[in-house]
Amino acid sequence: MTTNPIGVHALVWAGDTSTASVRRAVSKTAETGYDLLEFSLHDSLNMDVAETRRLLSEAGLGVACSRGLAFDADVSSSDPAVVDRGAQLLADSLRVTHELGGTILTGALFSALGKYSAPLTVAGRANVVRVLSELAAEAKILGMTLGLEICNRYETNVVNTARDALRLADDIGADNVTIHLDTYHMNIEEDDLVRPVYEVGDRLGYVHIGENHRGYLGSGHLDFGAFFHALADIRYTGPITFESFSSAVVSRGLTGDLAIWRDLWTDGEDLARHARGYIATQLAASAPRVTG
Repeated sequence: MTTNPIGVHALVWAGDTSTASVRRAVSKTAETGYDLLEFSLHDSLNMDVAETRRLLSEAGLGVACSRGLAFDADVSSSDPAVVDRGAQLLADSLRVTHELGGTILTGALFSALGKYSAPLTVAGRANVVRVLSELAAEAKILGMTLGLEICNRYETNVVNTARDALRLADDIGADNVTIHLDTYHMNIEEDDLVRPVYEVGDRLGYVHIGENHRGYLGSGHLDFGAFFHALADIRYTGPITFESFSSAVVSRGLTGDLAIWRDLWTDGEDLARHARGYIATQLAASAPRVTG
């Protein structure tokens, strides 16, 4: 039996965090056998945090939260007012995650989620390091960790590879800042799915599993067998969360942000059940063999 909590992203179930949507996401996550539900906090103002925590507790589910920033609240900007807005959003997100009972806030915490027209500036990177150092200090008081999600070049210009993330984490210099690998993004930016796992090693704190086209697991070309064996080799025991998006669920605005121009699924429950079984099978196949 694996010790990895297996999670699913709430956007598989619902496109917002209204009480009705949260209730559906929680119930479906539990029904399909997952251990953890991940919420994107792009819609957190509409979330009834106390009710969400109650629902999660009743269902026996763990929770993690993620987010990216907007260009008018981008901590990698050189504009102090823009950076301040981003820092406030991150502080609010940390608070919401804590109030939900979560210990992990992850995602593109270091920039807006979108295509940049120029490389990251020295001043912008310094702002990222300062803001996330302060956020990490606050997170540590709360017993929480931050994850740096490595995203592709079309979604950020700050962290595109595992080595980028490790350098940023080193500069932040906090032991509660971890690395978040995502197979969808790795497929675009890394040489393979294995080497980055070994590079990150025991600093890996969160994993997103997604196909190269974000459809059903196993229907694309990613070598998940090699990836899961690498996770086993480094003895990773943290969450492994399935992430996939379809405009059948995701709101129009977020559909544009995520470039969902074609839907590879419309039935989130069928998708989630398949993903849960697929991940469990990969974990079992990669588990170390006990010999007598």
